[in-house]
Amino acid sequence: MQILVTGGAGFIGSHLCEELDKNHSIRIIDNLSSAKKENVSKSIEMVEADIKSKEEIEPHFEDLDTVFHFAANPKVNTFPGDRDKDFEENLQGTKNMLDACVENNVGEIVFASSSVVYGEETKIPTPEDANLDPISMYGATKAGGEHMCKVYSRIFGIDLTIVRLANIVGGRNRKGGIYDFIHKLKENPEELEILGNGKQRKSYLHVEDTVEGLVKAWKSDRTVFNIGSKDSIDVDGIAEIVSEEMNLDPDLSYTGGEKGWEGDVPEMRLDISKLENEGWKPERNSGESVRKTVKELLKQ
Repeated sequence: MQILVTGGAGFIGSHLCEELDKNHSIRIIDNLSSAKKENVSKSIEMVEADIKSKEEIEPHFEDLDTVFHFAANPKVNTFPGDRDKDFEENLQGTKNMLDACVENNVGEIVFASSSVVYGEETKIPTPEDANLDPISMYGATKAGGEHMCKVYSRIFGIDLTIVRLANIVGGRNRKGGIYDFIHKLKENPEELEILGNGKQRKSYLHVEDTVEGLVKAWKSDRTVFNIGSKDSIDVDGIAEIVSEEMNLDPDLSYTGGEKGWEGDVPEMRLDISKLENEGWKPERNSGESVRKTVKELLKQ
Protein backbone atom coordinates (compact mmCIF):
# COMPACT_ATOMS: atom_id res chain seq x y z
CA MET A 1 0.00 0.00 0.00
CA GLN A 2 1.28 3.50 -0.88
CA ILE A 3 0.77 5.93 2.01
CA LEU A 4 1.48 9.66 2.26
CA VAL A 5 1.93 11.31 5.65
CA THR A 6 1.78 15.10 5.66
CA GLY A 7 3.84 16.49 8.52
CA GLY A 8 5.55 13.10 8.60
CA ALA A 9 8.89 14.45 9.81
CA GLY A 10 7.25 15.98 12.88
CA PHE A 11 6.89 14.55 16.35
CA ILE A 12 3.86 12.26 15.99
CA GLY A 13 4.13 11.86 12.23
CA SER A 14 7.69 10.53 12.30
CA HIS A 15 6.81 7.89 14.88
CA LEU A 16 3.78 6.87 12.82
CA CYS A 17 5.92 6.58 9.68
CA GLU A 18 8.36 4.28 11.45
CA GLU A 19 5.49 1.91 12.23
CA LEU A 20 3.82 2.12 8.81
CA ASP A 21 7.16 1.63 7.04
CA LYS A 22 7.29 -1.95 8.33
CA ASN A 23 4.56 -3.06 5.94
CA HIS A 24 3.87 -0.23 3.48
CA SER A 25 5.54 2.18 1.07
CA ILE A 26 5.70 5.61 2.74
CA ARG A 27 6.07 9.12 1.36
CA ILE A 28 6.36 12.19 3.56
CA ILE A 29 5.52 15.81 2.80
CA ASP A 30 6.91 18.26 5.35
CA ASN A 31 8.20 21.83 5.15
CA LEU A 32 10.51 21.11 8.13
CA SER A 33 9.44 24.32 9.87
CA SER A 34 9.03 22.43 13.15
CA ALA A 35 10.57 19.07 12.24
CA LYS A 36 13.92 17.48 11.47
CA LYS A 37 15.07 15.31 8.58
CA GLU A 38 16.89 13.20 11.15
CA ASN A 39 13.48 11.99 12.37
CA VAL A 40 12.91 10.26 9.02
CA SER A 41 14.32 6.84 8.11
CA LYS A 42 16.40 6.73 4.93
CA SER A 43 14.04 4.04 3.61
CA ILE A 44 11.19 6.58 3.47
CA GLU A 45 10.70 9.01 0.58
CA MET A 46 10.98 12.55 1.95
CA VAL A 47 9.52 15.51 0.01
CA GLU A 48 10.25 18.99 1.35
CA ALA A 49 7.12 20.96 0.44
CA ASP A 50 4.67 23.30 2.15
CA ILE A 51 1.08 22.20 2.73
CA LYS A 52 0.05 25.85 2.33
CA SER A 53 0.93 25.65 -1.39
CA LYS A 54 -1.35 23.40 -3.44
CA GLU A 55 1.04 23.69 -6.39
CA GLU A 56 3.93 22.36 -4.30
CA ILE A 57 2.14 19.36 -2.86
CA GLU A 58 -0.26 18.14 -5.56
CA PRO A 59 2.31 16.34 -7.78
CA HIS A 60 3.25 14.16 -4.82
CA PHE A 61 -0.29 12.79 -4.33
CA GLU A 62 -0.07 10.54 -7.40
CA ASP A 63 -0.63 6.79 -7.00
CA LEU A 64 -1.61 6.95 -3.34
CA ASP A 65 -3.97 4.69 -1.44
CA THR A 66 -4.11 6.59 1.85
CA VAL A 67 -3.20 10.01 3.25
CA PHE A 68 -2.54 10.60 6.95
CA HIS A 69 -2.88 14.36 7.45
CA PHE A 70 -0.72 15.61 10.33
CA ALA A 71 0.67 18.84 8.83
CA ALA A 72 -0.55 21.71 11.03
CA ASN A 73 0.59 24.52 13.27
CA PRO A 74 2.01 22.55 16.22
CA LYS A 75 1.51 25.36 18.75
CA VAL A 76 -1.88 25.61 20.43
CA ASN A 77 -1.25 28.96 22.15
CA THR A 78 -0.24 31.36 19.34
CA PHE A 79 -3.65 33.13 19.25
CA PRO A 80 -4.45 36.03 19.60
CA GLY A 81 -0.92 37.20 18.83
CA ASP A 82 -0.69 35.44 15.46
CA ARG A 83 -4.17 35.39 13.94
CA ASP A 84 -3.13 34.01 10.55
CA LYS A 85 -0.96 30.97 11.28
CA ASP A 86 -3.71 28.59 12.41
CA PHE A 87 -5.94 29.56 9.49
CA GLU A 88 -3.22 29.21 6.86
CA GLU A 89 -1.76 25.93 8.09
CA ASN A 90 -4.76 24.17 9.63
CA LEU A 91 -7.58 25.27 7.32
CA GLN A 92 -6.00 26.30 4.02
CA GLY A 93 -3.47 23.50 4.33
CA THR A 94 -6.24 20.97 4.93
CA LYS A 95 -8.21 22.24 1.93
CA ASN A 96 -5.09 21.95 -0.24
CA MET A 97 -4.63 18.37 0.95
CA LEU A 98 -8.26 17.54 0.21
CA ASP A 99 -8.13 19.07 -3.27
CA ALA A 100 -4.94 17.15 -4.04
CA CYS A 101 -6.66 13.94 -2.92
CA VAL A 102 -9.62 14.62 -5.22
CA GLU A 103 -7.40 15.47 -8.21
CA ASN A 104 -5.44 12.24 -7.74
CA ASN A 105 -8.32 9.93 -6.76
CA VAL A 106 -6.97 9.13 -3.30
CA GLY A 107 -9.41 6.74 -1.67
CA GLU A 108 -8.78 7.22 2.03
CA ILE A 109 -7.87 9.97 4.52
CA VAL A 110 -6.98 9.82 8.21
CA PHE A 111 -7.31 13.31 9.71
CA ALA A 112 -5.42 14.16 12.90
CA SER A 113 -7.63 16.36 15.04
CA SER A 114 -7.37 17.33 18.70
CA SER A 115 -9.17 17.11 22.02
CA VAL A 116 -9.37 20.91 22.07
CA VAL A 117 -12.25 20.81 19.56
CA TYR A 118 -14.55 19.99 22.50
CA GLY A 119 -13.82 23.19 24.40
CA GLU A 120 -14.24 23.49 28.17
CA GLU A 121 -17.99 23.15 28.82
CA THR A 122 -18.16 19.44 28.21
CA LYS A 123 -18.70 16.13 29.98
CA ILE A 124 -15.60 14.51 31.53
CA PRO A 125 -14.55 12.02 30.24
CA THR A 126 -15.60 13.39 26.87
CA PRO A 127 -17.14 11.01 24.31
CA GLU A 128 -16.84 11.40 20.55
CA ASP A 129 -20.48 12.50 20.19
CA ALA A 130 -20.03 15.55 22.46
CA ASN A 131 -20.62 18.97 20.93
CA LEU A 132 -17.67 20.70 19.31
CA ASP A 133 -17.29 24.07 21.03
CA PRO A 134 -13.63 25.16 20.78
CA ILE A 135 -12.39 28.21 22.70
CA SER A 136 -9.12 28.76 20.81
CA MET A 137 -8.24 29.50 17.19
CA TYR A 138 -6.29 26.24 17.08
CA GLY A 139 -9.35 24.33 18.24
CA ALA A 140 -11.63 26.19 15.85
CA THR A 141 -9.42 25.41 12.85
CA LYS A 142 -9.11 21.76 13.84
CA ALA A 143 -12.91 21.53 14.12
CA GLY A 144 -13.20 23.30 10.77
CA GLY A 145 -10.76 20.83 9.26
CA GLU A 146 -12.91 17.96 10.49
CA HIS A 147 -16.01 19.44 8.86
CA MET A 148 -14.21 20.06 5.57
CA CYS A 149 -13.00 16.46 5.54
CA LYS A 150 -16.54 15.21 6.16
CA VAL A 151 -17.90 17.31 3.28
CA TYR A 152 -15.23 16.07 0.86
CA SER A 153 -15.77 12.51 2.08
CA ARG A 154 -19.50 12.69 1.41
CA ILE A 155 -19.31 14.47 -1.95
CA PHE A 156 -16.28 12.71 -3.44
CA GLY A 157 -16.65 9.30 -1.80
CA ILE A 158 -13.37 9.37 0.12
CA ASP A 159 -13.17 7.04 3.12
CA LEU A 160 -12.49 9.11 6.24
CA THR A 161 -11.23 8.41 9.76
CA ILE A 162 -10.88 11.25 12.27
CA VAL A 163 -8.70 10.87 15.37
CA ARG A 164 -8.95 13.36 18.24
CA LEU A 165 -5.71 13.29 20.18
CA ALA A 166 -5.09 14.11 23.83
CA ASN A 167 -1.77 15.68 24.92
CA ILE A 168 0.77 13.47 23.15
CA VAL A 169 4.25 13.39 24.65
CA GLY A 170 7.61 11.78 23.92
CA GLY A 171 11.29 12.45 23.52
CA ARG A 172 11.14 14.10 20.08
CA ASN A 173 8.64 16.70 21.24
CA ARG A 174 10.37 20.07 21.58
CA LYS A 175 7.32 21.97 22.80
CA GLY A 176 4.84 21.83 25.66
CA GLY A 177 5.01 21.93 29.42
CA ILE A 178 7.40 19.02 30.00
CA TYR A 179 10.05 20.37 27.65
CA ASP A 180 9.58 23.91 29.00
CA PHE A 181 9.96 22.77 32.61
CA ILE A 182 13.20 20.92 31.86
CA HIS A 183 14.56 23.94 29.97
CA LYS A 184 13.61 26.34 32.79
CA LEU A 185 15.16 24.15 35.49
CA LYS A 186 18.39 23.79 33.56
CA GLU A 187 18.61 27.58 33.46
CA ASN A 188 17.55 28.05 37.10
CA PRO A 189 17.44 24.90 39.28
CA GLU A 190 16.17 26.89 42.27
CA GLU A 191 12.82 28.09 40.95
CA LEU A 192 10.17 26.97 38.47
CA GLU A 193 7.48 29.30 37.13
CA ILE A 194 4.18 27.61 36.25
CA LEU A 195 1.60 29.16 33.95
CA GLY A 196 -1.80 29.43 35.62
CA ASN A 197 -2.46 27.98 39.08
CA GLY A 198 -0.94 24.54 38.49
CA LYS A 199 -4.31 22.80 38.75
CA GLN A 200 -4.99 22.46 35.02
CA ARG A 201 -5.63 18.74 34.62
CA LYS A 202 -5.32 16.85 31.34
CA SER A 203 -4.77 13.45 29.78
CA TYR A 204 -1.23 12.69 28.60
CA LEU A 205 -0.33 9.79 26.31
CA HIS A 206 3.10 8.63 25.19
CA VAL A 207 3.63 8.66 21.45
CA GLU A 208 4.33 4.90 21.34
CA ASP A 209 0.82 4.18 22.65
CA THR A 210 -0.52 6.87 20.33
CA VAL A 211 0.88 5.22 17.21
CA GLU A 212 -0.70 1.90 18.18
CA GLY A 213 -4.01 3.72 18.61
CA LEU A 214 -3.68 5.47 15.26
CA VAL A 215 -3.07 2.22 13.41
CA LYS A 216 -5.97 0.53 15.20
CA ALA A 217 -8.31 3.44 14.37
CA TRP A 218 -7.21 3.38 10.72
CA LYS A 219 -7.92 -0.34 10.43
CA SER A 220 -11.32 -0.05 12.13
CA ASP A 221 -14.62 1.27 10.80
CA ARG A 222 -14.35 4.71 9.17
CA THR A 223 -15.49 6.98 11.99
CA VAL A 224 -14.26 9.33 14.76
CA PHE A 225 -12.04 8.07 17.59
CA ASN A 226 -10.65 9.67 20.74
CA ILE A 227 -7.06 8.67 21.53
CA GLY A 228 -5.73 9.38 25.01
CA SER A 229 -5.10 7.82 28.41
CA LYS A 230 -7.87 6.83 30.82
CA ASP A 231 -6.70 9.20 33.54
CA SER A 232 -5.22 12.70 33.85
CA ILE A 233 -2.52 14.63 35.68
CA ASP A 234 -2.34 18.28 36.72
CA VAL A 235 0.49 20.69 35.97
CA ASP A 236 1.76 20.53 39.55
CA GLY A 237 2.05 16.76 39.15
CA ILE A 238 4.09 17.20 35.98
CA ALA A 239 6.37 19.69 37.73
CA GLU A 240 6.88 17.18 40.55
CA ILE A 241 7.85 14.39 38.14
CA VAL A 242 10.26 16.62 36.24
CA SER A 243 11.87 17.81 39.48
CA GLU A 244 12.23 14.24 40.77
CA GLU A 245 13.88 13.02 37.57
CA MET A 246 16.30 15.98 37.66
CA ASN A 247 16.99 15.47 41.40
CA LEU A 248 15.86 19.01 42.15
CA ASP A 249 13.55 20.64 44.69
CA PRO A 250 12.72 24.04 43.20
CA ASP A 251 10.43 26.67 44.66
CA LEU A 252 7.27 26.89 42.56
CA SER A 253 5.76 30.20 41.47
CA TYR A 254 2.54 30.76 39.54
CA THR A 255 1.32 33.31 37.04
CA GLY A 256 -2.20 32.76 38.41
CA GLY A 257 -5.63 32.01 37.00
CA GLU A 258 -7.36 28.79 35.99
CA LYS A 259 -5.81 28.83 32.51
CA GLY A 260 -2.20 28.77 31.41
CA TRP A 261 -2.94 31.00 28.40
CA GLU A 262 -5.84 32.50 26.51
CA GLY A 263 -7.76 29.59 25.00
CA ASP A 264 -6.36 26.99 27.40
CA VAL A 265 -8.79 24.26 28.50
CA PRO A 266 -8.45 23.81 32.30
CA GLU A 267 -9.55 20.15 32.27
CA MET A 268 -9.45 17.52 29.55
CA ARG A 269 -9.92 13.78 29.69
CA LEU A 270 -11.24 11.81 26.75
CA ASP A 271 -13.56 8.82 26.79
CA ILE A 272 -11.50 6.22 24.91
CA SER A 273 -13.92 3.30 25.28
CA LYS A 274 -14.87 3.38 21.59
CA LEU A 275 -11.32 2.58 20.45
CA GLU A 276 -10.84 0.18 23.37
CA ASN A 277 -13.79 -1.78 21.99
CA GLU A 278 -11.75 -2.16 18.78
CA GLY A 279 -8.98 -3.85 20.75
CA TRP A 280 -6.65 -0.95 21.63
CA LYS A 281 -5.52 -0.19 25.16
CA PRO A 282 -2.78 2.27 26.19
CA GLU A 283 0.11 0.68 28.04
CA ARG A 284 0.86 3.76 30.16
CA ASN A 285 -1.25 6.16 32.21
CA SER A 286 -0.71 9.92 32.19
CA GLY A 287 1.91 9.97 34.94
CA GLU A 288 3.87 7.10 33.38
CA SER A 289 3.73 8.80 29.97
CA VAL A 290 5.09 12.02 31.47
CA ARG A 291 7.87 10.25 33.37
CA LYS A 292 8.99 8.25 30.32
CA THR A 293 9.08 11.47 28.30
CA VAL A 294 11.18 13.27 30.93
CA LYS A 295 13.69 10.41 30.95
CA GLU A 296 13.88 10.47 27.15
CA LEU A 297 14.40 14.24 27.02
CA LEU A 298 17.09 14.20 29.70
CA LYS A 299 19.10 11.63 27.72
CA GLN A 300 19.29 13.95 24.70
